[in-house]
Amino acid sequence: MFKIIGILIVIGSVAGGYVLSHGELMALWQPFEVLIICGAALGAFFIANPFSTFTHVLKQIPTVLFGSKFNNDFFMDLLGLLYELLNKSRRDGMMAIEADLEDPSGSAIFTRYPTILRDHHLTEFIADYLRLMSSGNMAPHELESLFDMEIETLAEELEHPFHAVTKVADGLPGFGIVAAVLGIVITMKDLGGPAEQLGAHVAAALVGTFLGILFAYGFVGPMSQAMEHNVQEELNAYECVKACLVASLGGMPPALSVEFGRKALYAHSRPSFLELEQHIRSR
Repeated sequence: MFKIIGILIVIGSVAGGYVLSHGELMALWQPFEVLIICGAALGAFFIANPFSTFTHVLKQIPTVLFGSKFNNDFFMDLLGLLYELLNKSRRDGMMAIEADLEDPSGSAIFTRYPTILRDHHLTEFIADYLRLMSSGNMAPHELESLFDMEIETLAEELEHPFHAVTKVADGLPGFGIVAAVLGIVITMKDLGGPAEQLGAHVAAALVGTFLGILFAYGFVGPMSQAMEHNVQEELNAYECVKACLVASLGGMPPALSVEFGRKALYAHSRPSFLELEQHIRSR
């Protein structure tokens, strides 16, 4: 909702300032200029990126507009899940959680945390590393190195879509100039026509430049930055898992292990010590 408010502020400020300066809104209605700019930008996006990037960007749009799931409640559930798994493995042995890891959707522990279970990649990530820990053949620094390698690869994968959107934002002013140049071409073709007609053609050309710049810096550029923030929030969840499991493999009890994970979280989404303790007890 906060992003939608930002979009409305951009539109309201630009259109309001224009109208208050005695401009006519209908002069900005140039659908063919929009077609040139947006169509060319979309085509360039398709040329530069695989189709999977396009689908990933589409999936990111609702998250950007309505907020990321990686908030205080999500991380409390994540830490609660890790505590339960580590506590059970410490109490009954690593083999006791083997069934939970093999079938998380049928696990009594995982199903108590549906928010985490719906994130299939994160669930698989947790299960894979707990399986490695159950082998008993890895030192904490070896496990940490493996974590770092996978998280680095995941970061590159998650960052590609917002880099692609940033490139589109960088190109939009250029496509606005393309639309403006085409408008000038039309103007020059009708140079002998009425002055009113020439003025309308020039106005349409200038609107093309205006729209290219507005789309770039008012909407698409900020959208790519919001996507980047969401990627960092998601990666923070994996860093949290890493901190918990490395601490546990190093001999820390479950309560201290999840504290390591809690400290790895960003301050704005990190539950307090008492909040986490109460959440775990309530489960």
